[in-house]
Amino acid sequence: MARGKKKKSLTPEECLQAALVPESEQPYSVPENWCWTKGCAFLKPMETKHPEGEVFRYIDIDAIDNKKQQVTEPKTLLVKDAPSRASRKLRTGDTIFSMVRPYLMNIAYIDETISNSIASTGFYVCTPAENVNPLYLYYLMTSPYTVEGLNRYMKGDNSPSIRKDDIENYPYPIPPLAEQQRIVGRIESLFAKLDEAKQKAQDALDSFETRKAAILHKAFAGELTVQWRKEHGTGMESWQTKKYSEICNIVRGGSPRPAGSLEFYGGNIPFMKVADITRNTGPYVNSTEYTIKEAGLKKTRMVDRNTLLLTNSGATLGVPAICTFKTTFNDGIAAFLGLNPDTLLFHYYFWTSKTADLRAINKGAAQPNLNTDIIGNVEISLPRENEQREIVRILDVLLAKEQQAKEAAEGVLEQIDLIKKAILARAFRGQLGTNDPTEESAQELMKKFCFKNAAERES
Repeated sequence: MARGKKKKSLTPEECLQAALVPESEQPYSVPENWCWTKGCAFLKPMETKHPEGEVFRYIDIDAIDNKKQQVTEPKTLLVKDAPSRASRKLRTGDTIFSMVRPYLMNIAYIDETISNSIASTGFYVCTPAENVNPLYLYYLMTSPYTVEGLNRYMKGDNSPSIRKDDIENYPYPIPPLAEQQRIVGRIESLFAKLDEAKQKAQDALDSFETRKAAILHKAFAGELTVQWRKEHGTGMESWQTKKYSEICNIVRGGSPRPAGSLEFYGGNIPFMKVADITRNTGPYVNSTEYTIKEAGLKKTRMVDRNTLLLTNSGATLGVPAICTFKTTFNDGIAAFLGLNPDTLLFHYYFWTSKTADLRAINKGAAQPNLNTDIIGNVEISLPRENEQREIVRILDVLLAKEQQAKEAAEGVLEQIDLIKKAILARAFRGQLGTNDPTEESAQELMKKFCFKNAAERES
């Protein structure tokens, strides 16, 4: 029987041509000394590593902070409890890329502190060849070009994913090695300045609730109207401390059950739930998602328009709102009956200042709950109505400014993320002003690696 012929080895030029992306298939133009190549041409094959010993460090998707593209919470597991997916070997300088829902950006760089970990097979482990800077590869894999491009290959309904071949056959722009290093330096310099601005914006955003609480505290301690009282010839002795049970009637709503029953629900009578209040961003609630029928009305309670409401159960208890329409409401809401309609905003702001205190009462409870007795025993220091109105006027101004500052900080954070994406887009088009056209073409680097890689695979 004749022996099979030995497969002819490819020349360096033939290896290079097999790795390069034809000009007609190149996504966009890059500098002349760059080249377009498939991932398989510069990514080393992934290796398998199974957990050994007693414990090991495991990186799955939950370990990734997909806002920062960092490993933040690796798990330490007993080897005997190792998941079957724990088998991806990691090295310092690798970039891990989640193949499940890549648009979620579960991507991270592997530094020396976590290089001895084992990753889930849900990741593609991008190990760069000698001709690719590890950090260049990391930024390339996190760029909109790569992430959005690979998203197009997702398949599956429950856990849409891409395949290993999708990453390996995808076209990537590769500059000369020195240019890769300059690009990394430029990206990190720009990102450092942006991160500094981002931290300041985040600090402002994080302190919003603290600033808001401080303003409300001053309001109900009489500190915002010191000058007003001087001008009107009155003092704090005009304030009277009362329990809410002394100034109004507090009642809970009711929930027709079973919930969703066609016997009770789906009519033309508004029915307010806790979510109608908590998704609201201002004092007033103007609509409800649900309605009930006349039969349901017998199992709940109706309140008139301009009634102060307060959520009294669940994780979002202690949130006030003023309904602007006649409505029924469920048993997760309490209503304050008999308050002067002209001073509702004063009471709204007071209960806003009490949200944290109310939640502290039920801290640790499986189902946090405020009964009407707890609410009724809350004390409030009441100034005269004209001072109440002045307090509301000042609060409207101050809190509006704080809200504007919050929205500005949110806008800055959003803009910084967009700027980072724009920087990465320009970086991988050779548009950061770092390219040296006199440097040896990246094709020469690719030729050497491709030939070496082919030889190693044949041996």
